[in-house]
Amino acid sequence: MNNIIRNFIGWAGKKMIIAAENNQNLTDKRYLETKIANWILSKERKEQLDGERYYQGNHDILTKERTVLGKDGKLEVIKNLPNNRKVDNQYAKMVDQKKNYLLGQPISFDCEDDTYTHALKKVFNKKFHKTLKDLGEDCLNGGIAWLCPYYDNGELKFKKFPGYEILPFWNDTAHTDLEMAVRLYLEEKPNATSPHDVIQKIEIYTKNGIDYYTFENNRLVPDVKKAHESYLKVDEKAYNWERIPLIAFKYNAKEIPLIKKCKTLQDSINDIISTFKNNMEEDARNTILVLENYDGTDLAEFRKNLAQYGAVKVRSGDGARGDVRTLTVEVNSANYESILKIFKKALIENCKGYDFSELRTGGSPNQMNIKSIYSDIDLDANDMETEFQCALEEVLWFVNKHLNNSESVEEKDVEIIFNRDGVVNETEIMQMLTNAGVKISNRTLLAQVPFIDDIEDELKQVKEEEKEAIDAYGGNLPTNGDMNGGFNNGNEDK
Repeated sequence: MNNIIRNFIGWAGKKMIIAAENNQNLTDKRYLETKIANWILSKERKEQLDGERYYQGNHDILTKERTVLGKDGKLEVIKNLPNNRKVDNQYAKMVDQKKNYLLGQPISFDCEDDTYTHALKKVFNKKFHKTLKDLGEDCLNGGIAWLCPYYDNGELKFKKFPGYEILPFWNDTAHTDLEMAVRLYLEEKPNATSPHDVIQKIEIYTKNGIDYYTFENNRLVPDVKKAHESYLKVDEKAYNWERIPLIAFKYNAKEIPLIKKCKTLQDSINDIISTFKNNMEEDARNTILVLENYDGTDLAEFRKNLAQYGAVKVRSGDGARGDVRTLTVEVNSANYESILKIFKKALIENCKGYDFSELRTGGSPNQMNIKSIYSDIDLDANDMETEFQCALEEVLWFVNKHLNNSESVEEKDVEIIFNRDGVVNETEIMQMLTNAGVKISNRTLLAQVPFIDDIEDELKQVKEEEKEAIDAYGGNLPTNGDMNGGFNNGNEDK
């Protein structure tokens, strides 16, 4: 037992030494400069930028050139052949599916304290819901995104940063304890004449606040306009949070972006569509021609005349007949359609999305069919929701501090609920609940009606209409069996 304790103390001592060395490294300016320079050109950051680029539709196919084998077997770019660059952005469709499936509806809170719940709803309002959806998009594109709580004129607000802007320094391998973070973003130079005239701005987040630099020639240069800033300021006095106000929202525990699962498939889809369009556009004026007894020697002039006049002059002589023939490849659209279908299905499966095209022609699908369609996206959403739940616990820490200081509202136990936005067969579900003898309140039923925005107002109007009906019938509503609307007004004996 004593040996185990000694080994543990020795291991803990080594961990403390390593942590101390890391802290010293983080205060070493040259060390930070090297880490930032390497991160800017890293493979991980390139994948994050690719995810954002592909979501916006800027795919690799847009820079593709038509090439042929030239001298010495080297590829040469040619300009006189059709070079279509078509983008069928299935990747963006997958991102939107996942984002709206998990985050399409506002989050809700399960808490027994109405005062605390009401205070939370004031902070987690519609503006926060939009920010949360944007975070979902960023973390799908980059594997991770960041939320920063801050104060603006005494109001707690939130701003988001995409993954490719933040270089985190973690205290643990699980990436849960943040020691420091570096933010890199571009700012246009004064009087800039080109989009490339930008300044690399650096913000370093620590528990002591934010330090501001510019990054020039791989060197950190203090920002002359603003060198340091605390996170909070009350009555002109600076304060800092007990934690760094940067919360990581991850797509998955490994922080792997969605684009890494499907980039090659997306590129293949674009390439197939573009190649098919190229083959359809190639005709006798721009494809390979076989000339026999051509009345001329300059092939460039021949191409020009053919394009301009749509005709060519050949000659026959010495027993040889002049002719022009083309070497063409038969374009079979069925082949392209088949392989395109295979790639699209593979992309959906690799991204764990869903495809309703198979059910659109089959009438109204039952609930079991719908569940099978959503099985893959449900599994992926479970992982993403776990990461978001952990991140929102961090957000709640800052919110609770704010509520305690501003409204004197104490922290309570609360469960955050994600309301997934999936398709259901409502008629089948209602019938199933009715058969099971389940009674559902009017409030719950009204919540499912899409054209009702304010449930409380709707219930109030229903009560007012019922009261008006009672007053109109003199206090006695007609029974279901009185189809003529007769009623007992208390004067039957008269």
